[in-house]
Amino acid sequence: MRLKVPESEIELTAVRSAGAGGQNVNKVSSAIHLRFDIAASSLPAPVKARLLSLKDHRITRDGVLVIKAQQHRSQDMNRDEALARLQELVDAAAVVPKARRATRPTRASKKRRLEGKIRRGRIKALRGKVTGEA
Repeated sequence: MRLKVPESEIELTAVRSAGAGGQNVNKVSSAIHLRFDIAASSLPAPVKARLLSLKDHRITRDGVLVIKAQQHRSQDMNRDEALARLQELVDAAAVVPKARRATRPTRASKKRRLEGKIRRGRIKALRGKVTGEA
């Protein structure tokens, strides 16, 4: 299920790009700041909750997602990239994670684990001080 974020809920701002680029960087606002208020959006509640629970530095305490795109020299390409990154995040949050079912270890896996511990213990027991009785 692909959710489309309405353009009206996205705030796009052109800003000056950081980094190298000579005069062009100083006079042209080609970078794009995309702001998207997750809580106030029209996305379904479970998707909003998954987005807000992400440990992403781009999401502020107020629940606003801020994406800065400045890879390209043209503003249009940066706008498209920012929108694509937002769509990517929303698509990832739209996927319902598969619930993990708790299982118990098999008898064979327990046996392998204990044998490995015993083997390791024997190796460590051999590391004792060498006595010079000859």
